[in-house]
Amino acid sequence: MDDRNLMQDILLLEKGVCDLYMHGAIESSTQSINQTFKTALNDSLCMQDDIYKKMESKGWYQTEQAGQDKIDTLKQKFSNMQ
Repeated sequence: MDDRNLMQDILLLEKGVCDLYMHGAIESSTQSINQTFKTALNDSLCMQDDIYKKMESKGWYQTEQAGQDKIDTLKQKFSNMQ
């Protein structure tokens, strides 16, 4: 397994952890538990961002700039849902 695949796996795992923490916060029964999940979620989101930035700097995670026409189309789509 090369570094790129390893980082992709780590990023996917971190995204999964974020999802679990988010659901824990939503379903928590007390304010204390809710805050604990929110803190853990925030920490995990920061780790996910660090992993993404590292992958992007190595050219392993490419993003596409959305054109204004795509943005306008999505705005229109979601404004019609309200």
